[in-house]
Amino acid sequence: MSKTRRACVVSPVLAACVLFSCCFRLTALASAPVSSGEARAARAFEQARKEGPAALRVFLFKMPKGGDLHNHLSGAVYAETFIREAGEDRICVDAVRLKMDAEHHAPDCPPGEPAAKEVPANQHLYDELIDAFSMRTFVPVTGESGHDHFFDTFGRFGDDKRFTGEWIDEVASRSAAQNEQYLELMQTPGFRAAAAGVRIGWNGDAARLKEALLADEAFRGNVGSAREEYGEALRKRNEIEHCGQAAARPGCGVTVRFLFQVLRGFPPEQVFAQTLLGFEVASADADVVGINFVMPEDGYISMRDYALQMRMLDYLHGEYPKVPITLHAGELSTDMVPPEGLKFHIRMAVEEGHAERIGHGVDVMYEDRPWELMKEMADRHVMVEVNLTSNDVILNVKGNEHPFMLYRKAGVPVALSTDDEGVSRIDLTHEYVRAADTYPLSYHDLKLMVRTSIQHSFLPGDSLWERVTPEKLETPVAACRGQLGAETPAGACATLVHASEKAQQEWELERRFHIFEASF
Repeated sequence: MSKTRRACVVSPVLAACVLFSCCFRLTALASAPVSSGEARAARAFEQARKEGPAALRVFLFKMPKGGDLHNHLSGAVYAETFIREAGEDRICVDAVRLKMDAEHHAPDCPPGEPAAKEVPANQHLYDELIDAFSMRTFVPVTGESGHDHFFDTFGRFGDDKRFTGEWIDEVASRSAAQNEQYLELMQTPGFRAAAAGVRIGWNGDAARLKEALLADEAFRGNVGSAREEYGEALRKRNEIEHCGQAAARPGCGVTVRFLFQVLRGFPPEQVFAQTLLGFEVASADADVVGINFVMPEDGYISMRDYALQMRMLDYLHGEYPKVPITLHAGELSTDMVPPEGLKFHIRMAVEEGHAERIGHGVDVMYEDRPWELMKEMADRHVMVEVNLTSNDVILNVKGNEHPFMLYRKAGVPVALSTDDEGVSRIDLTHEYVRAADTYPLSYHDLKLMVRTSIQHSFLPGDSLWERVTPEKLETPVAACRGQLGAETPAGACATLVHASEKAQQEWELERRFHIFEASF
């Protein structure tokens, strides 16, 4: 028996040793052989790290980055786009409150409100709007934190569904330029269903309310209209990018799916109705691959009803077990809520909300029994969507205060994502640069996170990777060993890939890594 293995057995702090130090070392010893291409890329990465963030960005911009699994569509759009679209739509601008006035349109703008199309000619107002619609130039002051400014932006630029296809084009085109291939975009469709929930009311009987909503004509119609909304957005995106044509734009190479976004900051009857609508839509529409709960987690109703909302998900998951769930959980810091509010959100999301992924997960070390919770997450392969810049500007949590490295050492799958790249004025490459410049990550560590983003996508089908704990994503399933990186699969591997949307994306990712690493 090796010294390392004996230490694991006799350590006086067995649980902590097994969870972090000893088993982590054993995992490292069991790593798969590194190809010559990967070794050259790793050396190039270390050289770029020595040269600083600018050199890292050049390296990481070209590196395949798989998917972005935590991306709010309206928050991913840059402020300049909102101003241009408002001009095209003849919307007026409230120059005092620095927000769009969708109630008025040119040429009938109220006194003192210019038409949005005139804003670019007024550089001062143009700059003020961009700053109000994003975190650009923001400095915290008394009465306005980064948290407040961030979330206030959404009420300033609005959410005009007519432009959803154009927004997808913007985000997909930016993703394609950075060698991304897959996006799960959070988007809330029109939810008249909430009105049906209010009309019927909430008395704590989820089964009764579900039955009443499904019998409601307006609710059933909302399922169809939501599907039409998602479908029209994708159709418009394909039209803009000329997908399927000879002149197809690079953005067409990015696969887009939706997460049905439920607004958690409303009364129970509305949240339940929205959530049921999300399960119904995701069950019927292959473009909608799961659901998520959004809005500030520290909001009054979000905090008050958190446990109730997890019970709603527990019930509806039982009714719709095939619909994947990812949840914002633990997007909290110590100064935002009382201490007891930090103790249970992530665990409850996993154990009662049936979350297969957790968004943010920043307060994990303030949960009851955090080491046990992370072990449970690792054993159940619950992934954490890590949003470093968002957590900094909203929660003021960064560097070693962030649990990012603790999750990794515990074997919890993690992947980097952008959250709201338009509001934060970033892209996914920025998040990889930030991670590589802040933490002791190797090129192999980055590659694992990229693979994790596709492995934990909600695309249907089997994976190319053997499932082990802790998750390593180094050994392909037997049918595909020796083939990854090739242009096309053969034999039994081809059968697997052709039958699985997830495996198709994983195959494409390995092909891209092969090309990238061969360039060094």
